[in-house]
Amino acid sequence: MEMTRRKLLNGARFLSFTLDGENYCIDILKVKELMGMTAITPLPRTPAFIRGVINLRGQIIPVIDLRLRFGLKFRDYTKRTCIMVVEVTYEGENVLMGLVVDAIQDVVSIPDEKLSKIPYVSAHIKSEYIRGVADTPEGMKIVLDVLRILNEEELATVKDTAEVQVEAKK
Repeated sequence: MEMTRRKLLNGARFLSFTLDGENYCIDILKVKELMGMTAITPLPRTPAFIRGVINLRGQIIPVIDLRLRFGLKFRDYTKRTCIMVVEVTYEGENVLMGLVVDAIQDVVSIPDEKLSKIPYVSAHIKSEYIRGVADTPEGMKIVLDVLRILNEEELATVKDTAEVQVEAKK
């Protein structure tokens, strides 16, 4: 029993959430903050999945709706809808962005040996966004790679969006 517990603690920890009825996870070390839905200021001339920006304690953060990013149908936000503020590194700089998800579940530990890399997943999203799949006591979890959610050009747009908004505030 103790060995099993220690093994679970040695695994990576992930924040699990739902999106269109599927269970997903993201590396908890990338998650900086969780927040309920708030007013999002729309931005002109950005892709539809970039919903706009929010002001988080004086910091302007672009917000991406994961449903729209993954090609799913838009669903009105509810009291369970959340924004996960994540941090990614782009061109040597840390960039914050908000990811809109249907609901946050919990934190799960997934030992490395339980994370399977498979070329195709029967999920609603493209396999290019997926780091792997894990069978946990809570059920199957699709582990997303936060660095692959956006391509190079989209990351540049998100970074530029945040910088432009900061400059406009000065």
